[in-house]
Amino acid sequence: MAVPKGKVSKARRNSRNSANFKASAPTLVECPKCHELKQPHLVCAKCGTYKNETVINKEEKNSK
Repeated sequence: MAVPKGKVSKARRNSRNSANFKASAPTLVECPKCHELKQPHLVCAKCGTYKNETVINKEEKNSK
């Protein structure tokens, strides 16, 4: 029966799996109001809408 000669460190163990891991790009959808790309289920950064309702008034923020 094969027995390892020494303990495999966490870095060496984890690096075996990291060679096959690729991070994926975030999913983007089009904002229905301003047609900019945004992440789903989040407030639009450009116009401040969520589910076709204005949540953050961007015009007031820009004037300050």
